[in-house]
Amino acid sequence: MMPPLDLDHPALGPVSAAQVGARLRPAIPDGAMVRPHGPALPLRVGTRGSPLALWQTRDFLGLVTRFCPLLRQIDAFQEHVIATTGDRIQDKRLAEVGGKGLFAKEIHEALLDGRVDFAVHSLKDLETELPPGIVLACTLKREDPRDAVVLGRACGTIDPADPWGALPHGAVVGSSSVRRQSQLLHARPDLSVAMIRGNVQTRLAKVHGGEFAASMLAVAGLKRLALEHEAGIVLDPEVMVPAAGQGIVGVTVRENDEELRELLSAIEDWEARAVATAERALLATLDGSCRTPIGGYARLTEDRTLRLTGLVARADGSFLLKRSIEGSPKDAQRLGRTLGAGLRRDAPADIFV
Repeated sequence: MMPPLDLDHPALGPVSAAQVGARLRPAIPDGAMVRPHGPALPLRVGTRGSPLALWQTRDFLGLVTRFCPLLRQIDAFQEHVIATTGDRIQDKRLAEVGGKGLFAKEIHEALLDGRVDFAVHSLKDLETELPPGIVLACTLKREDPRDAVVLGRACGTIDPADPWGALPHGAVVGSSSVRRQSQLLHARPDLSVAMIRGNVQTRLAKVHGGEFAASMLAVAGLKRLALEHEAGIVLDPEVMVPAAGQGIVGVTVRENDEELRELLSAIEDWEARAVATAERALLATLDGSCRTPIGGYARLTEDRTLRLTGLVARADGSFLLKRSIEGSPKDAQRLGRTLGAGLRRDAPADIFV
């Protein structure tokens, strides 16, 4: 039996991840093997500072340390909270301040210049074309991908057969998502949508305070924050097509950090990678601005077929095109590109301006 690693021994010096990796090999479950990792500990993880972002980061680190228990014992990780442009600007729609990558730009700058070793993101906030030198190394098991309607005091009785029926005629719904806005207004053109920004708790407070009749939030975020009771109506993905990557946590690293990429690949959820690949390929092919309402949702059917649904629309709901495609999970990227090309071809050109 290998002797225990005495991390407090004065002669040991700084503990490298390579030393940890060598000692962890016998404990890795299911026969998985990971090469020793090179950089010195602690490993620095970049994250946004919202309650949801911190929850996702800590959940990810919990998964890593369950896979490699010794990393927990030696306090191998440091959180580095990084304020992003998307977090700082709260009085404008994201499309008005640059759109893509606003919740990742500063984090990836820190990754590229070595201030952090990897970064944890909500995958739906991650641009499809990452900065040179950065790769998506890991996708974690998907949480509920659906959207939910949070209902205020003025809303009526919930009818599962009519998910929008609880909203009063002419009600003002808070949302900063043109994807949600377009699908809502397509179904209920009598409603109006006003901008709402801030973290989950802030948005809930604005609805409960009567500033908005209702709002829409991702079920995944509500569940992760133990706020699922706030979901007055949970919308079927056929009623409200989710955002590409919604409910999935993604981890980015430097492209040349092969050891860390290998470590993260060992905890990746293959199903999440397959559906995320299809959804992000769809999004990249459509290549709309943040002003373009785009939805993308993939799932595996009972016979392990990948079914991808895509949507493009006008923000005012006056046009909406939704289609689906099926195929092998191995062809996830091709399916996304094919569906995206068809949607782009058959949608009005002004949608993508």
